Amino acid sequence: MTAQRDILHREKTGLGPGLWLALVSAATFGSSGAFVKPLLDTGWSPGAAVTIRIGGAGLALLLPALIALRGRWHLLRRSAGLIALYGVTAVAAPQLFFFNAVTTLSVGVALLLEYLGVILVVLWLWARHRNRPRPWTIGGIVLSVAGLLLILDVTGGMRVDFGGVLWGLGAAVGLAFYFMLSARATTGLPPMVMATGGMVAATVILVAAGLLGVMPVEYAVTDVVLASTLLPWWTPVVCLCLVAAALAYATGIAATRRLGPKIAGFVGLTEIIFSVLIAWLLIGELPLPIQLVGGALIVAGVLAVRYDELRGPAPAHPSPDAGAEPTPTPASL
Repeated sequence: MTAQRDILHREKTGLGPGLWLALVSAATFGSSGAFVKPLLDTGWSPGAAVTIRIGGAGLALLLPALIALRGRWHLLRRSAGLIALYGVTAVAAPQLFFFNAVTTLSVGVALLLEYLGVILVVLWLWARHRNRPRPWTIGGIVLSVAGLLLILDVTGGMRVDFGGVLWGLGAAVGLAFYFMLSARATTGLPPMVMATGGMVAATVILVAAGLLGVMPVEYAVTDVVLASTLLPWWTPVVCLCLVAAALAYATGIAATRRLGPKIAGFVGLTEIIFSVLIAWLLIGELPLPIQLVGGALIVAGVLAVRYDELRGPAPAHPSPDAGAEPTPTPASL
C-alpha cells in the first residue's frame, strides 16, 4: 500500500519537475570543483573551503527556510534527530572525506569512488527491503559505471593511494546517506528547511573539528584566477556558497523527494558531466572525446533505470518502491 500511494503521488505531482530539479542540482554541485580549485591553489585548506561553503550556504538559506517553516516549530523539534543525522552524514562527512581523498588521489578517481554511493543505494534497497534490482536496473548500473570509467579516464595511468581510496569510499557512504535521507517526506519538513538545518548542523561539526585541531583550517586573501581573469578571493567563495551549496542542496532535496533515491541518484551522475563542462569554461580543462562517450553511457544508464521504474514493482516481489521511506527511524540507516 505504501508503494502504491507513493507511485500515485509521483504521477499526480509529475516527474518532469523532479528531473529538472535534479539536473539543476547536479549542475550546481558540479561547479564546486571549478570554484574551489583556485582557492586551494592559493593556500586554502580543504577543511576551510568546506566550512566556508556549508556555513555560508546555511546563512544564505536561513531566511527562506524560516519563511518556508511558517512558524511550525514543532516540525523542527520532531525532526531534530533526522536533521542532525543529515547534517553529519549527508553534508559534513562526504565533503570532508572527498576533500581528504583528493589530497592523495586525482579528482577523477575520487569522484568515481564517491559515486559508488549511487550503487550503494540500490544495494541498500535490495538488502533492507528485498527490493532486488531487475535486469534493466542492473543494466543501468553497468552502463553508468562504464560511463564513469570513460569520463574519468581511470585507465590513464593514474596511481591510486590506499588511504585515499578509504577516504573516497567514506564519501560514497555519505553520498548514499544524502540520497536516502533526502527522500524522506513523512516528516513534513519543507526541502529548504531540511537543507538549512543540515547545513547548520554540519557547520557546527566542522567548526568544532577545526577548533579541536582535528581538521586543519587555513585560508588566504590572495586574488585568484577564474575564467582567465584575476578576481578577488571572495568571488569564488560567494559562488561556492550560493551556487555550489545553497542552490545545489535545496534543489537536490526537492528532486529526490519527487523521484526517489534510486532515480535521483542516477540522474545525479550527470554532475560529472557538468563538472567537466564547467571546469572547461572556468579553468580551461578540456573534455576528451572518450569522456563524451562516457557521458552518453551515463545517459543510457539513467534511461534504463527510468524505464525499469515505470514498469512498476515486480509481481512476484511486491517490495516497497525505491522512493518510499525505507525505515521508520532515521537511525536505522
